[in-house]
Amino acid sequence: MSLRTALSRTSAALAAALLVATALPAPAHAAPTPSPGPAAGVGETGAARWAVQPSSAKGPTGRNYFIYDLAPGSTLTDHVGITNLGDRPVTFAVYGTDAYSAADGAFALLPADRRATDVGSWISVDRREWTIPAGKRVDIPFRLAVPANATPGDHTGGVIGAVARVRTTVDGQRVLVDQRLAARVYLRVNGPVRPAVTVEAVDVSYDNPVNPFAGGDVVVRYRLRNDGNVRLGGSGTVTVDAPFGWEQARTSPTDLPELLPGATFTVTERITGVPPLLRLTAAVDIAATSTDTALPPVVRAAGIWAPPWLLLALLAVAAGGGGLRWWRRRDAPTAGRVTTPGPADAPAGQPPAPSPADQRPAPGSTGAPADQRTAPGPADAPAAPQPAAKAASGGTAAGPVPGVDPRPDARRPDAS
Repeated sequence: MSLRTALSRTSAALAAALLVATALPAPAHAAPTPSPGPAAGVGETGAARWAVQPSSAKGPTGRNYFIYDLAPGSTLTDHVGITNLGDRPVTFAVYGTDAYSAADGAFALLPADRRATDVGSWISVDRREWTIPAGKRVDIPFRLAVPANATPGDHTGGVIGAVARVRTTVDGQRVLVDQRLAARVYLRVNGPVRPAVTVEAVDVSYDNPVNPFAGGDVVVRYRLRNDGNVRLGGSGTVTVDAPFGWEQARTSPTDLPELLPGATFTVTERITGVPPLLRLTAAVDIAATSTDTALPPVVRAAGIWAPPWLLLALLAVAAGGGGLRWWRRRDAPTAGRVTTPGPADAPAGQPPAPSPADQRPAPGSTGAPADQRTAPGPADAPAAPQPAAKAASGGTAAGPVPGVDPRPDARRPDAS
C-alpha cells in the first residue's frame, strides 16, 4: 500500500472524529463557546495538541465562529488563531474548505483530498504551512473574496489547521494521518433568500401484536430536504391517528440538526403501545426555522393497515357458529308435527281425505266424532249385491219393465 493511498483512506476515516471544534451546531449569530479541541493523542507525551479559533491581529475577540453578511464582489481580511498546546514546535497546514451536512445531520468539512468549490475556495492564506512554537499562539491572516456572481443565501465552510503525521500501524505499515481542527465560516451573500423545507418521504411500519389490548410499535421514518438557499433548523412532531381522526399517540418535538442548503436528513421515530384499530395514519409536522424567521408548518402523512386479527377471528367464529345454527334450524325434519294433507297431497286416482269440517256430525246427529275410531259393526258391512231379476225363460236377465221405476223407494204414479 502506497503512502498516498493510506493517507486518503485514513484521513477520511478520522475527519469526523478530529473536528472537535466544529461539532456543535451554530445558531444565527451566537453559539456556546467551544473549548479548544485537541487532536488525537491527547495526554501522550510529545503528541500534537492545538486549538483553532476566530481571532484578530491583536488576538481573540470572543467570537465563536466567522459570521459574515457580504454583498457579491466584496472582500475582507480576517484572522484565525492557532495555539500550539504541545511541548514542541508543530507545523500546521492552514487553508479553507467547504462544509456539508453528514448523513446523521452533523456539521462536517470536506476531506483533505476533495477540492473546495464554494466558500472554501474563496478563502486564501498568504502561505499554506505555519510553524508554531510550543505553547504559543499565532494569529494568521486570511482573505475572503466573494465572487461577483455568487448566489444569494448561505455559504458555509471552515478555516482548517491541520497536522500531517506519519504513523506505524500494528502490522508495521507506515501511514500518513491528517489531523484537523477548524473554525466555522458562515457567510450570507446579500440577495433574495428562500427558506424552504420538504418532507420527501414518509414510511410507516407497524408491529401488529397478537393481543390487541397490549398495543404494538409504530415506526415512522421520514426524510427532510433543505430546498432553500439558507440553512435551517427547527423541530418535528409525529402524530398517530385511528379512523375518524381519533388520536392515539403524539411524540414530543424532536430538535432537528442544522441543515445546510441542499442537505437531506432522515428521522426515525418509534411509538409504542398503539392498539391495532384497523387503519393507522402517521402525520409528520415540521416546524422549521431559518436564522431570522419561522417557516409555515410542513405536514405530510402516510397510513398503514392495522387489523385486530384476534378480534376479527373471534367475530368470524361467532358469526360462523350463528350461521350454522340458523341453517340447521332451517333444515330440521318435521317429525312429531301433525299436518293435514291437502288435496294436492292425495295420490292420483284416490279422492282427497275429508277435511275436519266435513267430519263434524250433522246437527241433531248422535254419531261419534270423526276422529273417534270405533270397531266396525254389522251395520257397517257392505250390502250384498242383489241378483238381477231372472227372466221368465231363456235364463237371461230381464230388462226394466216399461213404466215401472226400478228404484225400490220410488212411488208409483197410482199410489195414493
